[in-house]
Amino acid sequence: MNTKILVTGATGNFGRLTIDFLLNKGIAANTISALVRDEGKASDLKQKGINLKIGDYDNYDSLLAAFQGIDKLLLVSGTDLVNRSKQQLNVVKAVKEAGVKHILYTSFERKNETETSPIAFLAQSHIDTDNAIKTSGINYTIFRNNLYLDVLPMFLGEKVLEQGIFFPAGEGQAAYVSRNDLAEAVANVLTSTGHENKEYAMNNVEKYSMQNIADTLSEITNSTVSYTSPSAEIFSNVLKNAAVPAEYIGMFVSFGEAIKQGEFQAESSDLEKLLGRKPTTLADFLKAVYLK
Repeated sequence: MNTKILVTGATGNFGRLTIDFLLNKGIAANTISALVRDEGKASDLKQKGINLKIGDYDNYDSLLAAFQGIDKLLLVSGTDLVNRSKQQLNVVKAVKEAGVKHILYTSFERKNETETSPIAFLAQSHIDTDNAIKTSGINYTIFRNNLYLDVLPMFLGEKVLEQGIFFPAGEGQAAYVSRNDLAEAVANVLTSTGHENKEYAMNNVEKYSMQNIADTLSEITNSTVSYTSPSAEIFSNVLKNAAVPAEYIGMFVSFGEAIKQGEFQAESSDLEKLLGRKPTTLADFLKAVYLK
């Protein structure tokens, strides 16, 4: 009997990538469902033969209906940071009530789970969801994803090659990973056995500081890219004067401080094992972005 898989957040980057990897692995499209709020944004998925299930994290009954008959459900963490805890707890509750056999969740790597974490505003909903999943009695797999390599261009700014890196991360390192690699690994877990009640460290096998990133960029572009780590105050003022929206400034400062404190400096990784190959390196990623 074919396993029925449902992917939430299916019109977002991570959900779409995971579905593509499932299809590439030969999983029949009619055994894959995509949870979407707006069917209009999922016409490409429909064309591929994916079942569209209309559901909203805030509407419990819609979730319960969408999850009927599903064996494995991938909960891709939501983007509504204010309501995310409540929404994702709704999903876990509906998963249990609908009789789904296995829930998989894209959580995140961290060391500090207290309110003193610079990214507590982001972390708490993940911690709440992890705990709800672990105490639900459902088979689970939790992916503790590190920072995406894909966020680096946003941290570095559009003029990084001309102006260098200006970011308040000190000498902190992070085991940045490619979103593509993470989605492929998740698809591999969805289509294999032996992953019940496991928590996987989804980190790169190497760790990189902003200085490493500057040096690598200098090397691949044959130029000199400098790195300056300003204080949070100076950084905020420079961005404010450049008319960067306040919520972005706050987010950049928080992530800079978290990197500086070693929140993402992971010591272990399951990613290489789950991929069956070496993960994408910093140099691979930067070449793809900056040597177009």
